[in-house]
Amino acid sequence: MTGATPALRSMSLATRIAIGAALLVPLLVLGTGALLLGLVTHDLRAQQDTKLRDRADAVLPASRTLLNATQQGRLRVEQNQRRNLLDDALDVGIRVADANGNQVTQGGPMPGPASVLPQPAHGNTGGPVTVHAQGRAWRVLARQVTGTDPGTLWVAAPVSATDPQVDAVRGRILWAAVLAAPVSGLLAYALARRATAPLSRLGRRAAALDPRAGAAGFGHRRSGIREVDELAVALESALARYDEQVARTGQALETARSFSAAASHELRTPLMGLQTNLDVLSAHPDLPPGDRAEITADLRDDHRRLLDLLTALRTLARGDLVEEEAFGPLDLAEPAAAAVAELRRRRPELAVVAQAGPDLTGPDGGLRVHGWEAGLRIVCDNLLANAAVHGHRPGLPARIVLGLRREAGQAVLTVDDDGPGIPVEDRAAVFDRFHRRRDSPGSGLGLTLVAQQVALHRGTVMVTEPPSGSGCRIEIRLPLVAPDAPTLPLPTRRHWIRSTGASS
Repeated sequence: MTGATPALRSMSLATRIAIGAALLVPLLVLGTGALLLGLVTHDLRAQQDTKLRDRADAVLPASRTLLNATQQGRLRVEQNQRRNLLDDALDVGIRVADANGNQVTQGGPMPGPASVLPQPAHGNTGGPVTVHAQGRAWRVLARQVTGTDPGTLWVAAPVSATDPQVDAVRGRILWAAVLAAPVSGLLAYALARRATAPLSRLGRRAAALDPRAGAAGFGHRRSGIREVDELAVALESALARYDEQVARTGQALETARSFSAAASHELRTPLMGLQTNLDVLSAHPDLPPGDRAEITADLRDDHRRLLDLLTALRTLARGDLVEEEAFGPLDLAEPAAAAVAELRRRRPELAVVAQAGPDLTGPDGGLRVHGWEAGLRIVCDNLLANAAVHGHRPGLPARIVLGLRREAGQAVLTVDDDGPGIPVEDRAAVFDRFHRRRDSPGSGLGLTLVAQQVALHRGTVMVTEPPSGSGCRIEIRLPLVAPDAPTLPLPTRRHWIRSTGASS
């Protein structure tokens, strides 16, 4: 209501309902009264017509006797019958004429002599007719007088005879409409105040809500009024989404701060190495070629380590902030096959073997999981990269076997290598952030990324030994997609970039 006045815009719902009722109810009363008035008028006219028929039937014998006495010249009988005729007519007008149209007698309210009166129907079956004369309306009934001396009988009554009753009904309708306005307004206001009381309480509760309490502090109790309860549910849902967004925003800020802190801490050493080597090159331009080549190789290694570390931290932060919409049904074999093909392309000297269980080779095979494609690709790439770096014997290229199988409603992915293996006491620590062997060229975040993505996919990861008994096996188990099973939600607390893998 852009053009409404400030008073109208601030008017309560109960007042609006009361005003609407005060305006609508009188209109309904007037409309109903108009219909009722028409019915009453019709009934009164019908009663008047019935009275005219009754009077005509009552005076018809006296009219016949009067006409007979008039034709025979019996004056005394004529006078007596004329008096009897007028007495029987009571409150209606009467006129009697002979066969030649000469008036024999007339009495009571009748149209003037110049008025054209209706003629009787054959067999006296006709009803009253409205006749207008001298600005008035009359209901006139014509009857044929039969016998030796025939004639015509008219009985009449003014239409306005029913006006007092119609006026009385009209007056009562107007009074009812006048009284209906305040009464209906007050009743509507009382009922509206009672009906909107739960809505007012809901508004006061929402206004007094502490923003820090969120949806938990709203605490709406069912009122029994569907619209109010639906509004309360909508408010609770909005507050819950707001709480979720606030939590995600806080988590994103915390992740950004942790990213900055981790990056500044871990980048200090390679940056200092870069600075030292650059200072040596700058201070000694005449270094021997061998020493210069060695320093240049160190610079390249430090530069690569910086890039790997920043890429791993960014990927870890991306996993901490991934949304539920990124997940969907996915065949685990697809990212596994893509990772194997990529490693073979980059490291053709490695022996990389992919093995699928016999239950995955048929037309109904496959390992459908509720997964994030980018996250599962990170898992496969990092497991293969870790095996390529650490899973080989001195002087020999690594031999890597990636296996896929279905087991007890789970997708099982294993990566085996023939390296020195990992001692039992160190197996849990390999997933910790920045954990790496002393001679490792990596960032120390590869297996942390694996553990993060497995947790996001509601799976498990563990370090064991291959069936051969030598080397290392990393085994991952993810739940398969079941047609009637609900989708598991993402973990509400994700903090891999700022804590160790074991604590997560």
